[in-house]
Amino acid sequence: MDGSHDLELILRSRTPIIVIESRDEARVLELLQSIAIRSLADSYLPLFRWTLTDGLQRLDISLQAQALNSAPTDVLKHIRAVSKPGIYVLLDFHPFIDDAVHVRLIKDICIHYKDVQRQLILISHSIKIPSELETFCARFNMDLPSSRERGRIVSRTVNEYGEDNPGHRVEIDPTAHDLLVQNLAGLTYADTERLARNAIYLDGAITKNDLPGVMQAKYELLNRGGALQFEYDTAHFSDVGGLSRLKKWLTQRKPAFRREASASHLDAPKGILLLGVQGCGKSLAAKATAGIFGVPLLRLDFGAVYDKYHGETERKLRESLQTADVMSPCVLWIDEIEKGIAGRGGETGTTQRVLGTFLTWMAERTSQVFIVATANDISKLPPELVRKGRFDEIFFVDLPASKIRASILAIHLSNRKQPLTNFDIEALADAMDGFSGAEVEQAVVSALYAAHAQNKQLTTQHILEEIGQTQPLSVVMNEKISILRDWAAGRTVPCD
Repeated sequence: MDGSHDLELILRSRTPIIVIESRDEARVLELLQSIAIRSLADSYLPLFRWTLTDGLQRLDISLQAQALNSAPTDVLKHIRAVSKPGIYVLLDFHPFIDDAVHVRLIKDICIHYKDVQRQLILISHSIKIPSELETFCARFNMDLPSSRERGRIVSRTVNEYGEDNPGHRVEIDPTAHDLLVQNLAGLTYADTERLARNAIYLDGAITKNDLPGVMQAKYELLNRGGALQFEYDTAHFSDVGGLSRLKKWLTQRKPAFRREASASHLDAPKGILLLGVQGCGKSLAAKATAGIFGVPLLRLDFGAVYDKYHGETERKLRESLQTADVMSPCVLWIDEIEKGIAGRGGETGTTQRVLGTFLTWMAERTSQVFIVATANDISKLPPELVRKGRFDEIFFVDLPASKIRASILAIHLSNRKQPLTNFDIEALADAMDGFSGAEVEQAVVSALYAAHAQNKQLTTQHILEEIGQTQPLSVVMNEKISILRDWAAGRTVPCD
């Protein structure tokens, strides 16, 4: 269950070098010690650990540091000279592995492995093996704690709290407990224990109030690349004017996405592409999607993904998508996707690799990640991204009609604590013909400034004056917007 069986098989496979990329160093060492302890007498091999700070020390007998052979070259020479079999764990050796002398020493140890079984185990967060040594290597991927193991970690932490606080028992909400165990998925043993401890020791209880803090801390641990942003405030669809068809579509698919028992026979939804006029609420709809599904919202910033070094862009994207998988269930919001997937000047090769990585992940993922991609210009998107099967549906967010403008206006006035009875909502909505949702909001904001400057309460007339001074985008960019609306007719599903 904890990966020790697979690691033991690799150790017995007589491979000279075993590479383990893991941030959970303590857990890997614990596994190696347990394997060494239960080994049969005829197959037992002494276990050593090397660090740059403590040198080489015997690990299976005593943890007392012996400052011998602390230099990388010295320890490799020592291992090469040893005439007895053994397992040597080198921690954080990755900065020294490219040295020509070290490559030769390691190669000598590997070549003579048949004569003396000296096995090297390299443990670090990231290790790039020189091509000369690849043929001698096997890699072991450290499994993350399973659901059962996470449950045991939480139970152990509960018991520790009771021992540290005599007379106080941890109050446990069974539903919150199950959600906590589920939300700790994707973390190392150490991080799982730390987050469980934080949640329990904070108030001596496991309740639903602990879950947002756990998810935020988990995101901060996982998002080391910086391309993902955790959106702390998701919206409710009551904050969104219009989009009635989209609201109904998402509501119908919520049980399937949440994998509720009543919808177990339904395929989980994959995601949607929101195309539309700028300022009409595509980004707000993405936030509201996370709100209606009741899951965290992650925003993928393609600008932070692209890197000048070869291969780094694809690596950052893979890590970001892996983080989204681990954070599931969640909504992954990709704003203005055409700017990340479409051509970026001379970086067409990188763009194609990014597109390939993204499409592969979309096709193969099994996690509960619902994609909400927004775009202003679908003509810049490659056909293989927008074909049926990539997204469940392509919705078009058009300029709001009069009734929808009235509801948007009412939302923004209410958010600013303005009594709706003081305004002629219908007249204002009619005067805002061609306005986007963002322009409706800006008219209210500007009118509030004007009323404040006059030391008066906001009135219908203030808003009408601001409307008269505004040229909406539908007028300024009439040709482009008309082309977009004509293209969308018959090709997409209207949101209203």
